[in-house]
Amino acid sequence: MSTAQQAPDILSPEFAADPYPAYQVMRERAPLIWHEATQSYIISRYEDVERVFKDKNGEFTTDNYTWQLEPVHGKTILQLSGRDHAVRRALVAPAFRGSDLERKFLPVIERNSRELIDAFRHTGSADLVTDYATRFPVNVIADMLGLDKADHDRFHRWYTSVIAFLGNLAGDPEVAAAGERTRQEFAEYMFPIIRERRENLGDDLLSTLCAAEVDGVQMSDEDIKAFCSLLLAAGGETTDKAIAGIFVNLLLHPEQLAAVREDRGLIARAFAETLRYTPPVQMIMRQSATEVELSGGTVPPGATVTCLIGAANRDGDRYQDPDRFDIFRDDLTTSTAFSAAADHLSFALGRHFCVGALLAKAEVEIGVGQLLDAMPDVRLADGFDPVEQGVFTRGPQSVPVRFTPVAG
Repeated sequence: MSTAQQAPDILSPEFAADPYPAYQVMRERAPLIWHEATQSYIISRYEDVERVFKDKNGEFTTDNYTWQLEPVHGKTILQLSGRDHAVRRALVAPAFRGSDLERKFLPVIERNSRELIDAFRHTGSADLVTDYATRFPVNVIADMLGLDKADHDRFHRWYTSVIAFLGNLAGDPEVAAAGERTRQEFAEYMFPIIRERRENLGDDLLSTLCAAEVDGVQMSDEDIKAFCSLLLAAGGETTDKAIAGIFVNLLLHPEQLAAVREDRGLIARAFAETLRYTPPVQMIMRQSATEVELSGGTVPPGATVTCLIGAANRDGDRYQDPDRFDIFRDDLTTSTAFSAAADHLSFALGRHFCVGALLAKAEVEIGVGQLLDAMPDVRLADGFDPVEQGVFTRGPQSVPVRFTPVAG
């Protein structure tokens, strides 16, 4: 097994600036690293990360979320296993697929996207991050839950604080304290709303969660609050970075942008390839339940394992020419890219596969389609070079674009 000295450090400024060369070194020379600062084993090869996520033999748990997520969200569905996990997943999952998604939430997605674009469609310029991507998914989730969108700035502040807490690999005490304050503030905000909604059920997702029952089990107020907190953070941060990432990747590959503009059916391909090439979530942790043999050595039981999604998704043993963005690649299956049978690892796999994957797909297809309609000749602002930021989650902080406004 390798030590951190033999590979670039995930907490170094060089890694934060561009992790992809470091990922290559890790995959080739140090596929299993003991990282003292984070007290975790770091893995980077596709076969290892896939094995941890699929966990067919009960070798890995999400017990790490007790210290990683619970301080900011409360106890979430991600920490549960066995029947507890299955029942609560059965309570929330129907809202994110099939007829509920189509009937209730596609109009919500379409309306929220259009409202944001209306603010800049006649101006000829926009920042796709600040004017659109950071607002769109949070507004959609607030609308889905039946919360007041006037509270958007609070939601955004909360989820930014939560994501900072999750990515606080260096253990900054101020970041930790802010995350824990957010849990308290969000609880004080949500509990009265949940109690009121139980008395007056509507057609929104929060009402669905209040009323849902499986095998005689209902979600408690705490269950619902924790799920809403998770939804705002996971659904906001990841979709906003995905939309910004899709546009950057396409703008830097004009022939692929032209193809997507011509055939909107390719948006799902562009999303799947963006999830592989520049995943919004770069790493996810799990905990070993037993001693496990992985590439490069052995992980003892009870250890934290940091799975580098950004590295595994560019593994040359799994993808041809992995450092090339190519929406037409034939080793990434778009039809399964948003299901637990996905080829890429950005939504995790197995029983903890992202419950919101189809919601994210709907948001991206609608949002990117509407943006392309409003900006048919969209281009990066002169002299602007898009730069990604972040280690735990990663994406462009700004994407200023210019376009000729469409008449009408």
